[in-house]
Amino acid sequence: MNTSSEHKIGCLHIVGLVLLTAFISVSVTLWVMQYFLFPKPFKPVTLNTQETAVLEQKLQRIGLPDLMEKATTGNTDLTPEPYTEVGAKREIALTEKELNALLAKNTDMGEKAVVDLADNLASAKILLPLDPDFPFIGGKTLKVNAGIELAYANAQPIVKLKGVSVWGVPVPNAWLGNLKNVDLVNEFGGNAGFWQSFAAGVEDIHVQEGNLLIKLKE
Repeated sequence: MNTSSEHKIGCLHIVGLVLLTAFISVSVTLWVMQYFLFPKPFKPVTLNTQETAVLEQKLQRIGLPDLMEKATTGNTDLTPEPYTEVGAKREIALTEKELNALLAKNTDMGEKAVVDLADNLASAKILLPLDPDFPFIGGKTLKVNAGIELAYANAQPIVKLKGVSVWGVPVPNAWLGNLKNVDLVNEFGGNAGFWQSFAAGVEDIHVQEGNLLIKLKE
């Protein structure tokens, strides 16, 4: 009798463990699907009044319009004046927060893309809605992470693709055209084209935690 009871209790324990394992497995699966296939939109970055004023001054110094305000008609300065480069700024300095605020204010990517600036590294997270007719995962959202090394050495800029991942899975280098960790300026700057022109016009690129600085040549 005791043996039978112990056997029943042992069976109940096994059934309980199986059910608990199944519950945990289903819960984890649902969480993974929710996280990877239905990621939440990013929260658009906004600036306070003081930060907005600082960014507006930076944009004005490099001749860009007030991108932090909605466009209105009749506010374009078309006063005739002779062209001059005297006193012109050849330096672009933006913080990570300013870049993301500009992205959110002037594009529809505020909830779909964010930029991170670290030492010699610019990274981006992007949410890409897939076409409903796309096989298997149509209508879902593709979550892409990418990193690019940005620096300046030996009198020329350095631009290296550090990698791309989809849903947290790194994309093989072969699928990226074997361009991972390749200095694009050094690789393609020897031929006439974009990279040669880009390198010729840049005096310095400096990326550090939260900040981006680009200096242009005359």
